[in-house]
Amino acid sequence: MKKMKVGVIGCGKISGAYFKAAQTFNFMEYSCCADLNAEAAKAKEEEFGCKAVTVDELFADDSIEAVLNLTIPQAHSEVNIQALEAGKHVYLEKPFALSMEEAAPVLALAEEKGLRIGCAPDTFFGGTHQTCRKLIDDGWIGQPISGVAFMACAGHEAWHPNPAFYYLKGGGPLFDMGPYYITALVNMLGPVKKVSAMGKKGFPERTCTSEARFGEKLPVEVNTHITGTLEFCNGAIITLVMSFDIAQNTLPKIEVHGTAGSLSVPDPNGFGGKVMFAKARKPFEDVAVPFGYTDNMRSIGLADMAKGIMDGRKHRASGELAYHVLEIMCAIEQSAAEEKFVELTTTCERPAILPLGLLNGELD
Repeated sequence: MKKMKVGVIGCGKISGAYFKAAQTFNFMEYSCCADLNAEAAKAKEEEFGCKAVTVDELFADDSIEAVLNLTIPQAHSEVNIQALEAGKHVYLEKPFALSMEEAAPVLALAEEKGLRIGCAPDTFFGGTHQTCRKLIDDGWIGQPISGVAFMACAGHEAWHPNPAFYYLKGGGPLFDMGPYYITALVNMLGPVKKVSAMGKKGFPERTCTSEARFGEKLPVEVNTHITGTLEFCNGAIITLVMSFDIAQNTLPKIEVHGTAGSLSVPDPNGFGGKVMFAKARKPFEDVAVPFGYTDNMRSIGLADMAKGIMDGRKHRASGELAYHVLEIMCAIEQSAAEEKFVELTTTCERPAILPLGLLNGELD
């Protein structure tokens, strides 16, 4: 079987999960990796056997068909453009970009060159999230009416080795964690029509208490608590709360409520978890998960893009989906700043659900 060769740009913390999960799929391989910190790339070469090269060498290698862009969000669009100009498909970590103005030229260039764009998160491929999608499609909750989604924590400065980014433009709870929650909701319910929101900064600056950067002051540029209301094109209204200002909580991750019942959806930042369903005035009960891929499978979205290219079909974690999710987040920020409803200008198709009965390593 011919394998698609992929070059990895960005060898930071998240790259390890990608390297490990990619071993599941025998139709692609990470053949080289690059990082501005050459030692980081060399470490991945030693751990995973992926040849360490420079960024320029990676772009110049004609055997590389696709680039996995794991750089920091501020560099996403620049690296995407460089990869596309080099004639390579691109799959990147979330978010797609920091603004619609940054993202639009990437999609336009990919279309012009006949190349694919894919973007994380791909956690919606996870068995529990595919199960939730199927339950909704099969009418278990009836017509979706409402729901809630909560990402609530006290921030990252107590444990993260380099937390400053989380409080600068491109970070914050919305752009850091919002893609997981919003993508999961769009996968289940379809595109969003309009939003309204309010937001605030819980603290003007944060103080690191992690050992590596103890006492360091971190400036806060973005809202660290934001509440949005999302009206979906199917009529459902979902309340979304993203916060780095909540000391502790017992909030659900996602719940979706319909005319016939309610669905409890597990953490969209993972592939597994517990799925629960309840009929009106009945207690929640566990639902069996008939889909695979419940372990950490970061790389499955890229693998699906590779398979889509090989087989001539659409891929699921698409640029179109990521672009719509990006506009939802930008619209939430705009609504909070301008205190008004914001209508969405983009839309997308729901990604195709995975077939039942797949073997590990299969996507069709």
